[in-house]
Amino acid sequence: MRRVAALFAFLLVLGAAPAFAQGQPGFSLPEGLSGQTSGLIVQLFGLLTVLAVAPGLLIMLTSFTRFVIVFSILRAGIGLQTTPANIILVSLALFMTFYVMTPVFDRAWNQGLQPLVSEQISEEEAFPLIAEPFREFMLNNVRDQDLQLFAQLARERGQEVALDETVDLRVVIPAFMISEIRRGFEIGFLVVLPFLVIDLVVATIVMAMGMMMLPPSVVSLPFKILFFVMIDGWNVLVGSMVRSVV
Repeated sequence: MRRVAALFAFLLVLGAAPAFAQGQPGFSLPEGLSGQTSGLIVQLFGLLTVLAVAPGLLIMLTSFTRFVIVFSILRAGIGLQTTPANIILVSLALFMTFYVMTPVFDRAWNQGLQPLVSEQISEEEAFPLIAEPFREFMLNNVRDQDLQLFAQLARERGQEVALDETVDLRVVIPAFMISEIRRGFEIGFLVVLPFLVIDLVVATIVMAMGMMMLPPSVVSLPFKILFFVMIDGWNVLVGSMVRSVV
């Protein structure tokens, strides 16, 4: 967990520092502060603000979006309003994300952040080394159509974009996000389909028996829960979702 927080903090600092410098042309440090001290101040500022943007980074750079969408659709398909609770679904999606992303986090730590902490490389050298594992992960899971969409949008604005392993992160990240949303809905459709069949069967039987005042969802809910438990649904769903991440 400390490695993940450190990685996100470093990405935030290097991403925000240039914008901060450009947005404040008249800003200058007191004469008594050296360049190293000013760098430490910028890093401290990034560490203090990373708590606010860490959820956004987690959503943008990982498969968290896919997991939480599927779990939400599953709960709606079963017909349960508050069970499992939101905190349970989000926590499960969070730990599944850490499980899937652990190799990426380890690579970013070993080849980028750890040498930086040991003062073996500079911050300018560390940033591409840290970002590269995330770039590879997103490129392995992004749809070609989505990547080409944002590349075309960048070209329309006069920006040259190369669609290779060095493609700019500003193109990869939004393409990866909408790809994850699409995959979440695709998996959610397959998950909710059996429950829809149960609802249709129960509704047909209830109407045939003349029970007009009895809501079919009241009758179908126990059967949907029983069906999901009997097929060991959580084991099958979680296993399939983890295997779906490249």
